[in-house]
Amino acid sequence: MANGAVATDKAGVRVDPEREKEEILNRYRGLLRAIRGRRSPEDTRQIRKAFNLAVEAHKDQRRKSGEPYIYHPIAVARICAEEIGLGATGVVAALLHDTVEDTDLTLDDIRDLFGPTVATIIDGLTKIGGMQFQTDSLQAENFRKVLLTLSEDIRVILIKMADRLHNMRTLDSMARDKQLKIASETLFLYAPLAHRLGLYSIKTELEDLALKFKEPAIYEEIALKLKKGEAVRRRFISRFILPIREALDREGFEYTIKGRPKSIHSIYNKMLKKHVSFEEVYDVFAIRIIIESRPENEKADCWKVYSVVTDFYQPNPDRLRDWISIPKVNGYESLHTTVMSPGGRWVEVQIRTSRMDEVAEMGLAAHYRYKDDEEHASALDTWLTRVREVLEDVGSSAVDFVHDFKLDLFSDEIVVFTPKGEMRNLPTGATALDFAFEIHTQVGRQCIGAKVNHRLVPLSQPLKSGDQIEIITSKKQQPKEDWLNFVITGKARNRIKQSLREQKRKLAVVGRDMVQRQFRKWGAKADDQNIQALVDHFRANSVTDLHYQVARGRYDLEALEKPSLRGGRIVLPKRKASSEDRSLEEVVREIRGGDQSALLIGDDLQKIDYKLSPCCNPIPGDDVFGFITINDGIKIHRVNCPNAVQLMSNFAYRIVKARWKGKDTVEFLAGIKFSGIDDVGLVNKITSIISHEHNVNMRAISFESHDGIFEGKVMAFVHDTDHLDVLMDKLRRVNGVRSVERVDH
Repeated sequence: MANGAVATDKAGVRVDPEREKEEILNRYRGLLRAIRGRRSPEDTRQIRKAFNLAVEAHKDQRRKSGEPYIYHPIAVARICAEEIGLGATGVVAALLHDTVEDTDLTLDDIRDLFGPTVATIIDGLTKIGGMQFQTDSLQAENFRKVLLTLSEDIRVILIKMADRLHNMRTLDSMARDKQLKIASETLFLYAPLAHRLGLYSIKTELEDLALKFKEPAIYEEIALKLKKGEAVRRRFISRFILPIREALDREGFEYTIKGRPKSIHSIYNKMLKKHVSFEEVYDVFAIRIIIESRPENEKADCWKVYSVVTDFYQPNPDRLRDWISIPKVNGYESLHTTVMSPGGRWVEVQIRTSRMDEVAEMGLAAHYRYKDDEEHASALDTWLTRVREVLEDVGSSAVDFVHDFKLDLFSDEIVVFTPKGEMRNLPTGATALDFAFEIHTQVGRQCIGAKVNHRLVPLSQPLKSGDQIEIITSKKQQPKEDWLNFVITGKARNRIKQSLREQKRKLAVVGRDMVQRQFRKWGAKADDQNIQALVDHFRANSVTDLHYQVARGRYDLEALEKPSLRGGRIVLPKRKASSEDRSLEEVVREIRGGDQSALLIGDDLQKIDYKLSPCCNPIPGDDVFGFITINDGIKIHRVNCPNAVQLMSNFAYRIVKARWKGKDTVEFLAGIKFSGIDDVGLVNKITSIISHEHNVNMRAISFESHDGIFEGKVMAFVHDTDHLDVLMDKLRRVNGVRSVERVDH
């Protein structure tokens, strides 16, 4: 083809091969510039070889957006180099991360060309394809597989993070249901994991992008308000830091001061948790003071800067956070204080050294390659050891595993002590029993009580930072099922489940003896075929399950009529299958029918039983999806339902696209909450608007007044979201009403 000629791709889109080739080379050069630190000629040669191989392997592939597929591996490699700080090996693996899954290249080819380390990383990154797992979620199984390679190379999870970040940045070209699924997975697993690995910049961007696709209107509204207030914020920050700058200059510090707004996701979370509007979120930005300091002086220098700040501004004693003396488990070190500015605004000030700032922004994992930095690498090693302990248990289902693992990704931590003064980090909300398992599995299994600060407390007692705990044990104690209700660490849940399985196996031995005795009574052999006949009759999950349920008395062999024997084989009548015995796949097939089109809510559906979920009360006009339950038909949820993230992430294959058929005269229950300044006749105005002006039927209404401030809530029947929005707009216009928002219950 002549230079400048234009071709079309499979979708009929016009492409210019020469221009694309030039763009690919430009992106490759940008990648090379992004690699930090020293790069040997051999490193450059390996990267070029990986780039050429990836270009060739992906040459016929395009992304959903129509761009050449190779843009994706180059972008992932650049994120690894620029935003995570990985070296040449990480960049090579990132360039090749999709080749084994999507092209004709094999893992052996990678091993021959680039050696065993790159091959191990690629193996960890290769997604599950063509394998059918008996699990509630392929995504959960995929996640477990990636984590299993942590024991071999931390770069697997870092490249996975970069891959997910680029997918989120380019999610616009995907269908709406795919956007929701990927955004939910990101919020459910990847953002907490990025946080625990100390990848704060990536964690923040993942959360913001997930919100952008899950709640586009809310995201745009907050982003717009942040942009509008930018000039005012800049002027405020300049005035605020002026005296601090002068004092730091006098003290001879080398420093940088940054003022940055909080992420859109964290502002939205604060609005939800505290039930406040954007204008009432007082700490929408933080001041960060980054100083240059020698390692031995870091702690003292940070406290000196704290002293300078509090010389000018009054600190809030309840808002001091010292993560320099006791760093977070992921290695985060910083001194946080909240001070009162002259204008009467609280301002968060973060104080840290440039080394601490690099760890905070790029993650402790990036420092893992510096083996001489033992003190800081050990924090990551401690966490990876915990991960491996959770991974040791192969008996749990993938979804259980992900749930237990996610418990260890809690952002807030407490510090507690053993009777000898040894320090232990636990997630906020951990109980005395969690602490027992943290000390040792055997201590946890035999735990019968605990003393917290020398006082006897129950095992379910939540711990506080600074508590000193002594565990009381007994050799006769065994873990109980209800322990799972109040432990929150993955390690404790994991060990309790292991013990319960061991107890189940022991009980199954008793059940096996009971089955054998029954066979002797019938005059039949207890061989594999006869036992399988019993398993089939009771529809047990396995032979072990049969024995266990017999020992528990759930399957009553005595109640069975004596079976007939044919050639020594027992013949049992087949039980009629109940609705509980149907496989989920059968239910899915019946409900979805032949095609995968969206369920039309409001249609005259004969065989499909669907209900509007009470956890989020969807109404026509809401963005919704259907979730297939086993016994309850389809439950319709709002996309922003509190449970949506977990459902979409863990049970993606049970999700059915759903949309409203049209506006009809059916009424739906919706909740409205409002607050403002108490005034004579205000209640009358509000009820009048709801019942008369909009002809709305109210089911419940409540008002409370405290020192001049009132709060009210009404549950009313509306036709759809338009009807609800008009009603809420009218209420906002009432004098004295400060905020009006929809509530789920």
